Amino acid sequence: MGGKIECYLDLASLYSYLAFLDLRRNKPLLDAHKVEVEFHPVLLGGINAGSGNRPPWTLPAKAKYGVYDARRSIGRHPGLQINFPDDLFSLARTQPALRALHYIKRHYPSTTYLTAFHYLFYLFWSPPKNADLTTAQNVAAALASVPRDFDGKPPSASSPKLFTEQEVKEIMQAAGSEEYKNILKKTTQEALEKGAFGNPWLWVTNEKGESEPFFGSDRFHFVYQFLGLPYRDVTLLPPGGEKAKI
Repeated sequence: MGGKIECYLDLASLYSYLAFLDLRRNKPLLDAHKVEVEFHPVLLGGINAGSGNRPPWTLPAKAKYGVYDARRSIGRHPGLQINFPDDLFSLARTQPALRALHYIKRHYPSTTYLTAFHYLFYLFWSPPKNADLTTAQNVAAALASVPRDFDGKPPSASSPKLFTEQEVKEIMQAAGSEEYKNILKKTTQEALEKGAFGNPWLWVTNEKGESEPFFGSDRFHFVYQFLGLPYRDVTLLPPGGEKAKI
């Protein structure tokens, strides 16, 4: 067995957050199966524009159905609290945060990168108020507050921090440079060239070197099947039996 899952995702995408949590939770098992996972920050707005797609809330029928779909998808992650922004369109301009993540990915250990990514997702989607990550100043404040051992639960104010003040300055200086603006554009274009029309977009390569795309946070059974991994599919049980959970 073996292979690779490349996940293209944006902080402003709820389903990107859910896919991120699923892949992080299953990372030990994926490691055991020799499946590498790589997360690529991309701008969802750029993918929508480049593919001709439209945000689901712009179509009334999709927006109405989306309430049910989101509730069901969130329910697969016990204890996860989500706050939906009043103006997601304005908050979706996450370029400063995405460029900062690209810098962290290239200059820090993967554990640091994933902790920072997780915490920014948490800040963006958790109640009582969605974090505004559209400005360099706000992103710097968010990075300065990342707990070193963040596990998805509300951190205490006394938690040791992941980055020093100087490190945050270096990260944000790089994030504002043309180099990292271009890196974000290039990665977004890479996703488009792999067929992306939304987030999360998964580009999966199996041990034979064959690659296929998968869209969404609820396609992992297809991903595992493509990778040749053992998994338990959805199974209908007889009346009176143990309740099935997806």
